[in-house]
Amino acid sequence: MIHAYDKIYLEKARAALGRMLDFAVYDLHMDLHEFWVRFLNSEICRRFETGDSSVLAGMSGIEMAYAVLGDSVQRVKARPTADRSEEYWLGWALAYYQWDTGIAFKDIFDADDILKIKALYSPYHEMDIRHFCDLLNEMYLGRNPVTNLKRYRLNAGLSQAQLAEESGVPLRTIQQYEQRQKNINKAQAEYVIRLAKALYCEPEDLLEKIPLPIES
Repeated sequence: MIHAYDKIYLEKARAALGRMLDFAVYDLHMDLHEFWVRFLNSEICRRFETGDSSVLAGMSGIEMAYAVLGDSVQRVKARPTADRSEEYWLGWALAYYQWDTGIAFKDIFDADDILKIKALYSPYHEMDIRHFCDLLNEMYLGRNPVTNLKRYRLNAGLSQAQLAEESGVPLRTIQQYEQRQKNINKAQAEYVIRLAKALYCEPEDLLEKIPLPIES
């Protein structure tokens, strides 16, 4: 799997996103959903999720919060943070998932679901982060039931049989990829290249963003 950015920035990124949410809610007294929407629509979000080192390594969570809000908020003195809040855990966990999958924050889940994700604090804050990732993977697949292969095939106006004829990839194999019975990320490179050529896209466009619940 290709991660969003180099792992050397990961722990700093997790701490910064956690502190940003904590600071926005408890020091700036903002509604979590409102702030999250502003973050998603900000340049800081795009730079963060694409691994801009000037954000990941060069800004604290507090600085990120102010950068998201711009001149619309008055600066305040940050309170000491002896204990990690639920909001801190939320940012800390989401930063890991976004790094792990490389999926843009906007595409991970609907902005309206941010409070549902926060509600996972108990018991997930005491569990290995992989359990949290597995749950978000399920949510992502639920929101995105159509595979990239099927999406590109439909956009090209081809049936599965026509794509099989155009690409030389067996029809049954195409059906298994689209139904996630086989993992296209583990397909023969030749198959993916043939499919991409027939669909006029790049081979990586056909790969799935997250680990699928199959091993074949």
